[in-house]
Amino acid sequence: MKRQTKSVHVGDAIIGGGHSVLIQSMTNTDTADTAATLEQIARLEDAGCEAVRCAFYGEECAAPFREIKKHMHVPLIADVHFDARLAVLAMENGADKVRINPGNLRGEGALEMVVQKAKETGAALRIGVNSGSMEKHLLEKHGGLTPEALAESAKNWTRRVYDMGFDRVVVSIKASSVPKCVQANRAFAAECEAPLHIGITEAGTYENAIVKSAVGLGALLLDGIGDTIRVSITGDPVSEIEAAKRILQSAGVRTFYSEVISCPTCGRTRIDLTALAKNVEDILAARSCAVTAAVMGCIVNGPGEAKHADIGIAGGDKKAALFAKGELIGTYAEEDILNAFTQYLDKHF
Repeated sequence: MKRQTKSVHVGDAIIGGGHSVLIQSMTNTDTADTAATLEQIARLEDAGCEAVRCAFYGEECAAPFREIKKHMHVPLIADVHFDARLAVLAMENGADKVRINPGNLRGEGALEMVVQKAKETGAALRIGVNSGSMEKHLLEKHGGLTPEALAESAKNWTRRVYDMGFDRVVVSIKASSVPKCVQANRAFAAECEAPLHIGITEAGTYENAIVKSAVGLGALLLDGIGDTIRVSITGDPVSEIEAAKRILQSAGVRTFYSEVISCPTCGRTRIDLTALAKNVEDILAARSCAVTAAVMGCIVNGPGEAKHADIGIAGGDKKAALFAKGELIGTYAEEDILNAFTQYLDKHF
């Protein structure tokens, strides 16, 4: 069951409140290089990114950020650390949301300054908590960087901002340790209604990042936790978007693609199932229909799985049966089954 949270408006998007889990990413270009940043944002938007974050690291980012905002089709988020004045400057130049780690903001009254500007501009705030911004007294209280310490820090900062009369707040609690990250988010979600941005920080290069993110984010999404998601991958951020979509779809949260269910094959298989499954994937990828297709290799699970899919192939001895919505369409020679599959797909889906 989806966790109930507050709704937070971020530009024209809404995070939380039962709305779809928003997919976001972060540029890795120099924000001061307007052309390069806009080119990367365009590729992110084309891939399906629904909010983009850019590093706002100094005053030299202000004018480029303002120009970038003019060309955005999705919310623009500023990533700010240490200096509250930069968070204020980002909002003055069009930021729909500003990511801050309150624990590393310098100077007395820094958080109050940021909240006041957010009230004035209508921007939202993302309160981030991670190992680099933890309060010393919480580390001592909990005996180190534990999930409980992370969750308590996030709760304290969120309540402090709420007490200032501001609730356009999204919270992120991140760690590179998957168990620690999952446990911290679960603890926070049990006690606070702020929407959560979920992600595994510093997850690594593509293969490691995909596995860690699928495990950690999948666990949270299956618990109904998570209102916006970023899959952190070292490299081109565009790769993060498909990964996020795959994770959301596998968790049953959103649907983006057709899905092919295929068995791993065994000694009973009498048909080239590997080639058959790959060809079915290619056929579906070339079409816009989002269907579930089963490609099964033998009599153990084949007919049953094929019947429960939108369309399915159940392999036999150099032949295969075609099913659609639980009904047998026909039985075909191995060399003819893909043609029968494609013709039925194009006519009925």
